[in-house]
Amino acid sequence: MTDLLTYLVPREQAMLADLEAFVTRETPSTEKPLLDAFAAYLAEYAAAIGAPEVELVPVADHGDHLRIRWNGSSAEAPVLMLAHYDTVWPTGTLATMPFSIVDGVIRGPGVFDMKGGMLQGFWAVRALLEHGGLRRPVVYLCTSDEEIGSKTSRALIEREAHDAAAVLVLEPSSGAGGALVTARKGVGMFHVEVDGRAAHAGRDPFAGVSAIDEIARLTLDLHALTDAAAGTTVNVGVIQGGTRSNVIAAHAEARVDVRAADPASMEQVTRDILALRPHQPEGRVRISGGANRPPMERAAGTALLYDTAARLGAAMGVNVEETSTGGGSDGNFCAALGRPVLDGMGAVGGGAHALTEHALASEMPRRAALLAALLASL
Repeated sequence: MTDLLTYLVPREQAMLADLEAFVTRETPSTEKPLLDAFAAYLAEYAAAIGAPEVELVPVADHGDHLRIRWNGSSAEAPVLMLAHYDTVWPTGTLATMPFSIVDGVIRGPGVFDMKGGMLQGFWAVRALLEHGGLRRPVVYLCTSDEEIGSKTSRALIEREAHDAAAVLVLEPSSGAGGALVTARKGVGMFHVEVDGRAAHAGRDPFAGVSAIDEIARLTLDLHALTDAAAGTTVNVGVIQGGTRSNVIAAHAEARVDVRAADPASMEQVTRDILALRPHQPEGRVRISGGANRPPMERAAGTALLYDTAARLGAAMGVNVEETSTGGGSDGNFCAALGRPVLDGMGAVGGGAHALTEHALASEMPRRAALLAALLASL
């Protein structure tokens, strides 16, 4: 396994050049032309490094997905690698957050979440192809909508996961030590709409029914469903409503994020949210949504994958720890199918979704070597 490090570490600059090409092509989740352009570029990139099967999966109303496959020397079930190339950053972010490398710290939109991890996946396979090839086939999905719920990619991910022996998710590692992720909370997404009755706030204030008053009270009800001991959190992240300050608001709405550690907790909090009723007799409440990603629990197969990664890392001098996180990923879908999933196999750094987003240059070849060693061991 040290041969993999010997191959990759001297190629750090080449990896960084590739990463710059990835990051300087902006890919906000909602911009289909930019997403499609990157998918086409990535298809050419994969073909140029020797991927024998490269398939663009067209999506009518969102960015295209990419499915890449390398055949192994055996006919065993493949290993599935997952990455997403969409980012939370809007078009034009490069003007204020340019790609840069200073004192070994890489910055730029999406460098940590998760174009760094995506790149490490390609270089891990390249390293194996230079050192005897693959035993199991590898399928690599690069999708375009993870940051907004994976609505168009979920079926594709689940179809590939169904046939996979194991799933390795190249989302960023967790914490300063770059821990791998062996459990993730499930994610729920809800939309609360309230209808009241408009009236003049000065001339006829008591003739109205305030939707803003109602959404405020419901916000308190929703936040009260948080159960820290059980690992369940409910967050009203967006509220909109009203038209003018002198009008009793006739309509308001809220967007709600829910996290739960296990299926029973997700089911319970979903029932509680859908059961909410208006505080004002004449108010009307409509609640839609539900669980978007099932919880990813630390199952036996995941524990075995982590133990293998830790053993391989120790042999290469790469420290490997594990953790759980409240953030969801596409690995949640695969774990719900009963597949062994090891997540957080991507970049080491921090600041996901923040102006402090960064990755550590020296860790990229080391983590690519760890990924390659794990692929070789399966």
